[in-house]
Amino acid sequence: MNVVVCLKQVPGTTQVKIDPETNTLIRQGIENIINPFDTYAIEEGVRLRERFGGKVTAISMGPPQAETALKEAISLGADEGILLSDPAFAGADTWATSCTLFMALRKLEKYDLIICGRQTLDGDTGQVGPQLAEMLALPFIAYVSQIEEVADGEMRVRRMVEDGYEIMESSLPTVLTVVKEINTPRLPSLRGIARSKSASIPVWGVEELNADPDKVGLSGSFTRVVRIFSPQRVCRGEIFQGDVEDQVDCLISRLKDDGFL
Repeated sequence: MNVVVCLKQVPGTTQVKIDPETNTLIRQGIENIINPFDTYAIEEGVRLRERFGGKVTAISMGPPQAETALKEAISLGADEGILLSDPAFAGADTWATSCTLFMALRKLEKYDLIICGRQTLDGDTGQVGPQLAEMLALPFIAYVSQIEEVADGEMRVRRMVEDGYEIMESSLPTVLTVVKEINTPRLPSLRGIARSKSASIPVWGVEELNADPDKVGLSGSFTRVVRIFSPQRVCRGEIFQGDVEDQVDCLISRLKDDGFL
């Protein structure tokens, strides 16, 4: 069973700073990690390979340093990694990102299952999985918490909903987005670490994907980030003086003045 895992490298902290001139994240001095939800996708892909054979291919779109995320995925059990990196891919929104991944998967040709994390920490949209499925014209199931059975070109999964779960069946290949309840990611093994250090990560750009430059990166994006900023939190308090009745009267008066009563 050939599984493709789509992953993203994200800042490993919530204390990010914004460049006021470019409205982009300041990444200098910040450790980058595999998006946490994607680690569950890697683990599930490895478990499926252990049960049914085949291989796990990790794919990531990003700058050259995203190679470290793919090597980490190999240390966690993935068989190979492919980096989609090209200056033309910069500034991509979720649609252009999905389009680039679509072209990479079209180049791969043979796969039985595509697994994505539920969402990323930085974008937090959860859009790439369903968009990718739509472009590939494949079935899509979101919030998968358990893969119950895979047999005869079909699979049965359990997906989380607000008041419980649903059991769904799908033909293969299909696209899944998984939640953290699906498994517990393993730690890198010594053998995996050794294999990742010697692994060669091919880089596919516009030329390798035979991509239309107008459909990737900023040129292929339907949305633009006009401004990004950290909200200013203003906290203030006031202490009312006097006895309890006077304090209550002052509080009621203030609430009326501010339009709350």
